[in-house]
Amino acid sequence: MNEAWEQATASPMFGIALSIAMFSLGTFASRKIRSPLVNPLLIGIAFTILFLQLTGIPLENYQQGGDVISLFLGPATAALALSIYRQLEALKKNLLPVLCGCLAGCLASMGSVLLLCRLFGLDKALTASLLPKSVTTPIAMELSRQAGGVVPITVAMVVVTGILGAVTAPLLLRLFRVKDPIAAGVGLGACSHAVGTAKALELGEMEGAMSGISLSLSGILTVFLSFLYPLFL
Repeated sequence: MNEAWEQATASPMFGIALSIAMFSLGTFASRKIRSPLVNPLLIGIAFTILFLQLTGIPLENYQQGGDVISLFLGPATAALALSIYRQLEALKKNLLPVLCGCLAGCLASMGSVLLLCRLFGLDKALTASLLPKSVTTPIAMELSRQAGGVVPITVAMVVVTGILGAVTAPLLLRLFRVKDPIAAGVGLGACSHAVGTAKALELGEMEGAMSGISLSLSGILTVFLSFLYPLFL
């Protein structure tokens, strides 16, 4: 039985099925509780970790399926082009404000990371791992790898940043009285990438489209700004 269980959990299908099941559980909890703190992704991650700990299943076994899911990150990001295309006219009319908003978001994100890393005396590897935390995972991983960062730390920080942005977005939008859907979408995409874009889509199609645009532009701008990493690391 143990050998059969080991073989079953070592299959890529185990990691895929577990991820789907835990995310579905998180979605169910979010619909029932209806609180911004109950984020489906956050709940799914927490229950996945708990399940692996309680069953003693090695992370390597789960990762067999996790790696398959990771392959879809790039295409999923590219699929945001559909929402962008639908709002192409709005983008043309607001191109300069959107570009300025994305640039401001990138500079604020990277600047705050550099400041805090210097303040707490973190080494170059950790600093390089944290700098791309506000862009989508495929871009952040590559930037971290090229700068000598620790990729798993980068991935963790990208997830934390995205969830934090999605959870606090409704409160912050009300607190600062942001009523313009374009401004709301650009802010969410620039600070919390794909997870923030998913939240923006819940707020409205315009917010979702602008967040998708902001996500893409912020990623491109961060790539260009990454050429300045050697000056600060």
